[in-house]
Amino acid sequence: MKQMSCGWSGLILALGMAVSAPAAETATFPFVLPWDDASPGVTDVSAWLPKPAGRAGHIRVGDGGQFYAGKERIRFLGVNLSFAAGMPTKEDAPKIAGRLAKFGINVARFHHMDSAKWPDGIRSRDAKTSGELDAEALDRLHYFIAQLKERGIYANLNLVVGRAFNAADGLPAEIETLDSKDRHVVGFFDARQQELQKDYARRLLGARNPYTGMTAAEDPAVAFVEINNENGLVHAWLGHDVDKLPDVFLKDLRRQWNEWLRQRYGTTANLRDAWNAGAQPVGAELLQNGSFTAQMKSWTVERHGGAQANATVVTDVPPKIRATGAKALSIEVVRPGAESWHVQFNQSALPLEGGKAYTLRFWARSDRPRTISASVTQAHEPWSNLGFSASIPLTPEWREFRYVFNAAQSDSQARVTFGTLGGAASRATFAAISLRTGGVGGLAAGESIESGSVPVFERGQFGGRTAAAQRDWMRFLTATEDHYWQSMARFLEHDLKVRAPVTGTIAGCSPLNVQAKLDWVDTHSYWQHPRFPGRPWDPGNWIVENKTMVNERGGNVTGLALRRVLGKPIACTEYNHPAPNTYGSEGFLLLAAYAALQDWDALYVYSYAHSRKDGWNGRKIGSFFDIDQHPTKMATLVGAAALFLRGDVRPAEKLVVANLDAEREVDLLRHARNWDLVQGTHLGIAREAALVHRVALAVEGGKMPRGALRPDEAGAAGNRFESDTRELAWDVATPDRGVVTINTPRSKGVIGYGGGRRFALGEFVIEPAQGLQNGWSTVTLTAMDTAATRWLITATGYAENTGMGWKNAGKSTVGRDWGSAPSRVEGVEARITLPHAATRVEVWSLDERGQRKQKLPLQSTGGKASVTIGPRWETLWYEVVVR
Repeated sequence: MKQMSCGWSGLILALGMAVSAPAAETATFPFVLPWDDASPGVTDVSAWLPKPAGRAGHIRVGDGGQFYAGKERIRFLGVNLSFAAGMPTKEDAPKIAGRLAKFGINVARFHHMDSAKWPDGIRSRDAKTSGELDAEALDRLHYFIAQLKERGIYANLNLVVGRAFNAADGLPAEIETLDSKDRHVVGFFDARQQELQKDYARRLLGARNPYTGMTAAEDPAVAFVEINNENGLVHAWLGHDVDKLPDVFLKDLRRQWNEWLRQRYGTTANLRDAWNAGAQPVGAELLQNGSFTAQMKSWTVERHGGAQANATVVTDVPPKIRATGAKALSIEVVRPGAESWHVQFNQSALPLEGGKAYTLRFWARSDRPRTISASVTQAHEPWSNLGFSASIPLTPEWREFRYVFNAAQSDSQARVTFGTLGGAASRATFAAISLRTGGVGGLAAGESIESGSVPVFERGQFGGRTAAAQRDWMRFLTATEDHYWQSMARFLEHDLKVRAPVTGTIAGCSPLNVQAKLDWVDTHSYWQHPRFPGRPWDPGNWIVENKTMVNERGGNVTGLALRRVLGKPIACTEYNHPAPNTYGSEGFLLLAAYAALQDWDALYVYSYAHSRKDGWNGRKIGSFFDIDQHPTKMATLVGAAALFLRGDVRPAEKLVVANLDAEREVDLLRHARNWDLVQGTHLGIAREAALVHRVALAVEGGKMPRGALRPDEAGAAGNRFESDTRELAWDVATPDRGVVTINTPRSKGVIGYGGGRRFALGEFVIEPAQGLQNGWSTVTLTAMDTAATRWLITATGYAENTGMGWKNAGKSTVGRDWGSAPSRVEGVEARITLPHAATRVEVWSLDERGQRKQKLPLQSTGGKASVTIGPRWETLWYEVVVR
């Protein structure tokens, strides 16, 4: 998960009971998929998994850049098991493994084990150091891995995720002033922490499993190893996290930086000649009334969402500028809005010239420590960022801030905005705000590589250096980070003899040319991730926008596709449409369909479960991410397994490729943002191209394959995007009524706003009704045998808990009021016409275990069997038998 989405299990699970029942409850019915169900039936696809896992040998990367088990290509559909969920009791372990196999899961990612001590994680409950493993936790893990292996389920072991390195580990005491993810940033250049990471890997991967007789390094059922979750030195620097490191660590980084410059340039004179080219002195002022001597003239204070704020010009200014007669603007938030951006102030009508440097300076303070934002954007639709956006840490002390940036494009109507002021009642004061042209320099006076005095570049000051200096800094960060990944990978392969393919971190957190040197490339994505307007991970104050992804032009799946490296396996090891989003059952179907079109190699749900101190039988939707008790998400896994694991959707016929050599990536990284490093859109590939063709990036040493399309040849235009295989179509022609159709020989589907429409998918016809969400639903048909005489119909829509305590009409939050068991679902109504005479067909409603309940009546339409599914049957799925 992203750093902000890796909250401790206590926060993720601290979900209270609801106090009020929603109106939709009268139109829903209880539906709970038993936590320990592994019963055979039409919903059981465990036979699709070769058993035991690893029987064909270790997973390997084939010449074509895909995963293989022996001589056979293999794909993976997985789940995450976070914190202690990956260490269940020995009584529960076989039941959980059996249920996972039933739903087609063939890999489990063991995540966040290092984040806590036992019983919440795998670390020793008694040790003061952070890397020792708890004997009971390790034994449970070993037993569970053995149970998974027996059922054809592989393991993916994560090394560094949430471990809080400390002084007892032999690190400087200042390490404990940082949060866990920032402590991991030190490890990219600190030799001591790297040794600690290797020691943990040795303990985890080198311990012999008494239930398999092998270590994790030896066991072919351990398919993958991940080095460091959602982190990277370039990523951390772009996110201002390197700036926060204590001096004891920055001093060592500066030493390494100066040594790198000495090796590259030899002398300070050579460095000065290289860096000083392109300097731009500070020029004309663009802002009006930045001193507030004309009160609020030229400035606008915005209040949204019911927020109340007072704006007052005051004489309390920083002592350094008091003599100038300047004043200051004080913004007091009296009543916070629902979102932090609901209070902001700005100045518009500013002319910017694309590619030109600009210097933004201001003084600011707050009545309490907090973080606000500053940005330069368009003052008109589409409100695009014009090259500058930063998080600004304020304290009660006046502080001057200076940022230099290059305008992303020309715009005569730009604006400077100070935002995110309205998340809590507070007061922030601003003075001496200035925006001037220029402000770029090379090597500053007194800086030399002989004395080692060239400083570590601060993120906020980066724009003040010339392009040559910026490129060198990005080269240094990239090289330092690359050395870390390669050192860890060599240790795993050569010292520990790990046979599993290894990856470093996700593409959004590390340069693609760096990650491409490892065995496979990873990605993560979430649709409508939880946001926290006030305190991070506050279980009572959060927002999950209740939106469907079908109204977007590809949504998250296109962003994932645009990070694929040509010739490397690609995985998405974290994906979800977090609860309580009532459209959440679309997520895994859409991802599976388009991952198959893109010919990806592995997909993982985040997550199956976190720690389960209270047992596994919650019988309700328990948190943002866990799906083990989410009825509609679990029910769609069978269809998703068919689309991706079985390969019902064919790979796209054509491939779009853009070139990304290492130097081009370095140059583009100068303007990148953390979590969104260089990817396909930066190279000219339209996002919608991923809905039509396969897409990939050729990194250093890669060549354009014969017959590949250039980005400008992708031809992805309009509002309906049909795959070049004609099996998938993403249609957004009608605003806010998006729909995706699947039409393959063994899988049919309508996802989105199909209500009131007729979809002919080959010889099948699906006609969804309006239902509880204005015609939105997912209806899929999956052939469950090779002769296509047995089909599974899965129909999902609205889902919630009993008495879910919605806080607003938009159903974007329930605070702590998640409701009680059992979970409740909508009975989606649809008419389905089959390509067989009614006399040859039987249709049965199924219970929560996938067993037959009632036989449905059939109608004959033009000699074909038609069946109407709906709420009267109180189920999410149906079995079709063709005699």
